[in-house]
Amino acid sequence: MDQNQTQMSMQDKEVLHDVLTSQKTITGTYNAFTNECATPNIRNEFLNILTEEHQLQAQIFDEMHKRGWYPTPAAEQQKIDQAKQKFQNMNQNS
Repeated sequence: MDQNQTQMSMQDKEVLHDVLTSQKTITGTYNAFTNECATPNIRNEFLNILTEEHQLQAQIFDEMHKRGWYPTPAAEQQKIDQAKQKFQNMNQNS
């Protein structure tokens, strides 16, 4: 890969990272608005928008993951077991 391609790839990575960060903020904001809606019609409209924004976020995440820019390492078995135990304890204490 020559220097131009490397720079272009870095620019793409930075742009996608910024877009993903923006989508996370947008979905958080729409989620808050949805939780605070006083009428079912408005709440349903916000839920529709929220779903669309989550779909966009997933597409961006998938593209970054495909390119190796957002690695998701597998969880260690010990951490999985700890999480299971924590939530089992929470259920028993409820």
